[in-house]
Amino acid sequence: MNGAGQDGGLRAVFLAERPLFLRMLVARLGDVGEAEDVLQDLWLRLDATAVGPIADPTAYLYRMANNMAIDRRRRAARRLDRDGAWSHSRPDASEHPDAERMMIARDRLARVEAILARLPERVATAFRLYRFEELPQKAIAERMNISVSGVEKLLYRAYAKIHLRRGPAGEDDGQAVRLTQEEDRCDGR
Repeated sequence: MNGAGQDGGLRAVFLAERPLFLRMLVARLGDVGEAEDVLQDLWLRLDATAVGPIADPTAYLYRMANNMAIDRRRRAARRLDRDGAWSHSRPDASEHPDAERMMIARDRLARVEAILARLPERVATAFRLYRFEELPQKAIAERMNISVSGVEKLLYRAYAKIHLRRGPAGEDDGQAVRLTQEEDRCDGR
């Protein structure tokens, strides 16, 4: 073909060979709509990029179309894998808690939040970072500028107070409250 080294020449070759490109892409992709999309993308790419002289523009365009079809199939395969993995990671309806369990969990969380509000700031912060934000103890130590054993001690104090304040039914235990009040005095609260 003439004008192989110029963009206008490539576009002219594309327009002349378009039915053959379409047939090749339908064979590769198995869908006319996808093949048309690839041809549209190819046309846009030809329109947007400037290329140097090309000895065989028809072969060049076939190679471009084939590579774009391969890319499209790979993207579709990755999307299918991703969607499949996502659908497998979703819990079944039977795995969702019922309304009663959700209310109990919310109530427990509210109680823990109330206890955390009464704890010294450093203890509550360490507990929130560890349990709610799921940071490792080393990261908490770096953030709070303390040692890992210091974080362990803060977490121990938080767990002890949360556990002691909750009785078997989740209510405050009188003895536990006394213990935590003594600890609060030691903390300077």
